[in-house]
Amino acid sequence: MSEELLVNVAPTETRVALVENGVLQEVYLERTQNKGFVGNIYKGRVVRVLPGMQAAFVDIGLERAGFIHAADIAPLDENGMENRQAEVPDIRNIVREGQTLVVQVTKDPIGTKGARLTTHLSVSGRYLVYMPKTEHIGISTRIEDEQERERLRNVVDEAVEKVEDKPEGGFIVRTVAEGAGEEELITDIPFLKRLWGDLSGRIAQSKVPAVIYEDLPLFLRTLRDLVKPHIEKVRVDSREVHSKMVDFGGKYAPEIVDRIEHYPGERPLFDLYGVEDEIQKALTTKVPLKSGGYLIIEQTEAMTTVDVNTGGFVGHRNLEETIFKTNLEAASAISRQLRLRNLGGIIIIDFIDMKETENQRQVLRTLEKSMEKDHAKASITGVSELGLVEMTRKRTRESLGQMMCEPCPVCSGRGSLKSAETVCYEIFREILREARTYETSKILVLASQIVVDRLLDEESANVADLEEFIGRTIQFQVEGIYNQEQFDIIPL
Repeated sequence: MSEELLVNVAPTETRVALVENGVLQEVYLERTQNKGFVGNIYKGRVVRVLPGMQAAFVDIGLERAGFIHAADIAPLDENGMENRQAEVPDIRNIVREGQTLVVQVTKDPIGTKGARLTTHLSVSGRYLVYMPKTEHIGISTRIEDEQERERLRNVVDEAVEKVEDKPEGGFIVRTVAEGAGEEELITDIPFLKRLWGDLSGRIAQSKVPAVIYEDLPLFLRTLRDLVKPHIEKVRVDSREVHSKMVDFGGKYAPEIVDRIEHYPGERPLFDLYGVEDEIQKALTTKVPLKSGGYLIIEQTEAMTTVDVNTGGFVGHRNLEETIFKTNLEAASAISRQLRLRNLGGIIIIDFIDMKETENQRQVLRTLEKSMEKDHAKASITGVSELGLVEMTRKRTRESLGQMMCEPCPVCSGRGSLKSAETVCYEIFREILREARTYETSKILVLASQIVVDRLLDEESANVADLEEFIGRTIQFQVEGIYNQEQFDIIPL
């Protein structure tokens, strides 16, 4: 399996694409004017405590206050280390309004919701995550081999003991560390200790609210987080950024430097791999399948729904075979679309109803197998009584659609407009109200072209009856800037 990372750099934004066997799988986007906040550490102030929700709002200097739950606030012992308790304490016993709190962002602001926060602070290196307030060594859950987990735990234990001026706190071994040796792991420890020392000084000196620590830019996070052993190449189209990536790799991941290439071609890098077209397709609701079927993917604030349809695929034997093959193809396509669009939260999948239990099992297994490649943690249930598959996918940042699009100003995000017929009847009702309120000889209606055309054509008889009923002349005028739903009634 061939995997490559493509890094496209422009003055306004940086984009990273993960391409597997020539097919786009994931897209990461960071804009100069709107960088993500996950991983950032802030010194903030509690502005509101909500006992009923066991939560609080914290002003960290962003547009909206951040949200922190009591379970994400760790009481400290006499040594300044986290004292995690089995039961979540009452929020009123651990924070108060006006209190200063050092927090880290775990989820970016999404829609109307502020950033999700925690006091469980950590800073990341290439292989390790340092947690200065805990005494614990953990292993990423995505490393499933028990022998490898035990090996890594022993290596880190020994590495920590060997480091001069042993650091307080604990570590989490990241997924990328699978297969790494002691020499590679040990280089992270002094770097992370120095980094936290600098941050501790900044915390003490900073006023509230203040940014204490910002994560690396996207192109360097790509090297830290996404470059696994099976990534063959990292191609970047900026000579300056290529140089920075090589320098960073040389310090923290020398084994990947040879895989970082500068792309000097005139044709845009994303065009060369067909990434631009795939991104545009990922912003639409309809996803065609090779069999002739298709998916309809719709994201709302509450959840994402995926509907599977056979389309033009009729099969060669019977309906059950057609449905089964379409659902199998859809299961693989859905997992890719969830990664590509970065859809998180609750996801409801409506596969085409299958009668045979074995077919249901195979489709569900295909979906689970396809989701194993996903970086985000996902949980999938069985098929419900209504034939729906319910799943969740961890959401830490906005989806591709939320980052690149905004609600339609015409339909206000509804995805539909009132028909011209409906608007005409609203106009008739409004004319009656105006006629009862004002004594005038004429009434002027301002509306869009399509609505005026209907009033003068299909609704002309109704207009004549209305004129006779109110005893006044009704005139119509097209307003080119009005959308289909807009109109004004002006007594003359």
